[in-house]
Order: sequence, then structure tokens, then C-alpha cells
Amino acid sequence: MPRLPRIRSRHLTPLALAGLLGAAGTLHFRAPKYYDALIPEALPFGPRPWTYLSGAAELACAAAVAVPATRRAGGLAAAGLFAAVFPGNLKMARDWRGRGVVARGVAYGRLPLQAPLIAWALKVSRDAR
Repeated sequence: MPRLPRIRSRHLTPLALAGLLGAAGTLHFRAPKYYDALIPEALPFGPRPWTYLSGAAELACAAAVAVPATRRAGGLAAAGLFAAVFPGNLKMARDWRGRGVVARGVAYGRLPLQAPLIAWALKVSRDAR
């Protein structure tokens, strides 16, 4: 049986981030109604263009992080994107405060998750060669 090439852990981290971003970006197009509800009302043009724009941004960041030549810029862009969507997480927490315990836990749990996501993206950018 042929041996598979070993993948070093420094390659897994950016690929995992690219996978997360790619999956999230795809879901913006597959289930936009869910993401529409996270768009703050203060933004112009209604929620759907912002849902699609943020999904496209996640897909672009995923592609940039996946390619070693663009990984540094992709990591920085992903960190900026994670910071930019934080108001949507705040809106979700506010909107879901009257729901059940599990739903509130999901909504409130997203808030502190942004910090490690930003740190992860910055690490991927820093570690890029």
C-alpha cells in the first residue's frame, strides 16, 4: 500500500481556517434567510445584498488563505472580516434574548468566539512564508 504524504501541522491550521471560511461563505448562499436576520437594520439596501457580500468575502478569504502565496493577505483579510461581522453577532444576541436557553446559549456563545477567530486568522497570516 502506498504511503500518503505527511501534512505538517503548520499546513493544517490555514487549511482548517480556509475550510471554515469556505463552509460559512457557502451557507450564506445556500441559506441566506438565516444570515439576513443578522444584518443590522442601520445598513442601507436591505439585508440580502449584505448577506451575499459577506458570503463572497468569506469565500474570497478562504481561497486566499488556502493558497500559500496569498496566505498572509488572506489571514489579515479574514481577521478583518471576523471583526466586521461582530455587529451581526451582537444583533443576534439581542434578537434572541427572549428565546429558549439553548438558542440564547448559541447567540451569546458567538460573541466571545470572535476573539479566537481573529487571533487564529492573525496567526495564519503571521506564520505564512
